Amino acid sequence: MEKRKLGFWEIWNMSFGFLGIQMGFALQNANASRILQIFGADVHELSWFWIVAPLTGLIVQPIIGYYSDKTWTRLGRRRPYFLTGALLASVGLILMPNADMFTAFLPALWVGAGMLMIMDASFNVAMEPFRALVADILPSDQRTLGFSVQTILIGIGAVIGSWLPYVITNWFGVSNNVSEGEVPLSLLLSFIIGAAVLVISIVVTVVTTKEYTPEEMALINAHEEPEEEESSLLNIFSDFKKMPLTMKQLSSVQFFSWFGLFGMWVFTTPAIAHHIYGLGLEDHGAEYQNAGDWVGILFGVYNGISAIYAFFLPAIAKKIGRKKTHAFSLICGGLGLISIYFVPNENWLFLSMFGIGIAWASILAMPYAILAGSIPARKMGVYMGIFNFFIVLPQILNALIGGPMVKYLYGGNPIYALVVSGASLIIAALLVVRVKDVDDKVITNN
Repeated sequence: MEKRKLGFWEIWNMSFGFLGIQMGFALQNANASRILQIFGADVHELSWFWIVAPLTGLIVQPIIGYYSDKTWTRLGRRRPYFLTGALLASVGLILMPNADMFTAFLPALWVGAGMLMIMDASFNVAMEPFRALVADILPSDQRTLGFSVQTILIGIGAVIGSWLPYVITNWFGVSNNVSEGEVPLSLLLSFIIGAAVLVISIVVTVVTTKEYTPEEMALINAHEEPEEEESSLLNIFSDFKKMPLTMKQLSSVQFFSWFGLFGMWVFTTPAIAHHIYGLGLEDHGAEYQNAGDWVGILFGVYNGISAIYAFFLPAIAKKIGRKKTHAFSLICGGLGLISIYFVPNENWLFLSMFGIGIAWASILAMPYAILAGSIPARKMGVYMGIFNFFIVLPQILNALIGGPMVKYLYGGNPIYALVVSGASLIIAALLVVRVKDVDDKVITNN
């Protein structure tokens, strides 16, 4: 038995939940540092608060991947996990900007950091089963298209999520003027809307997508050698040791890619407020809120560029191969981040975001498309989860050293964290060259 080819709209519906996931993720990325600073975090402490996000991913994703490989319910194999993750993430989205409601029990800063952990753990519960779903359902020659469609939807959701606070403030007249320690109403409304869209989009995927049954999967994967070891959660550690060569080679690419991305997410708002707007590092008033809104616009731009570029990724990969496509894209992102240091004003930052958007599209699609061809289908979920190690470990490292580097090495100026992030993406591009793409001939010859 072979997997059937899906039409474009079937692939679209299968990945539609990613629109809501990324809308919530974009709200978190663009505004979590801003909210934590409102609640009292210093700029050099931000990376320490953000460490809860990759730590939860390190623990949650391999476990979720393992159990989603073994789960068969009326909802299917992967769908129960991203539905549960969406519901929990929506709770975190609503509660994080409202953390000051719980000051009778804990400081608002602690509650905000706790909600950041809940959100990211929940996003992790939802994301990797979605990646595995594409690999489960699509044949090899449609996987690049499948991951590219996910990237398109990620881009659309991220644009909406990133721009929401600016739109609510500037189009609907909701003021950014707040008392010290208060989150602007525009942010509160944005996070509530994001939670609603997240749940609705996931439900669309759950309702419209049919997974293969265990019997059908057994027929499809009949060519694979049967699993000899007894099934156990502890097998994650043995699977880690036995990871395919392609996965090992991609690990260093992912490491430097996500080290750079984490630095960008944590430090862009304070870096632009200080370096471009000329604000003091302790200034969190209305001008800082306006700078934060502008960062949301910029993040929306790079996500919009990524959605557009994702349309062309399958054709580019077919022409020059997935490795060269990914290397070129990462170089564009690295140069985009470094250029932030040199631009004369905030409007020139759109050019920087263009390069970052190209890199983001490729990071979300190419490594997974390359990886899927090298993984045994019966362990797609657990290996997608293990692959996440090389996403979260660099973020944990950046979280530990990023703040002290800003404080002691960069003299308190976070703009240099963005320059280092750009250099990290360029290093990742150089490392792509040595990766073996198992399906490369299948893609370029079709």
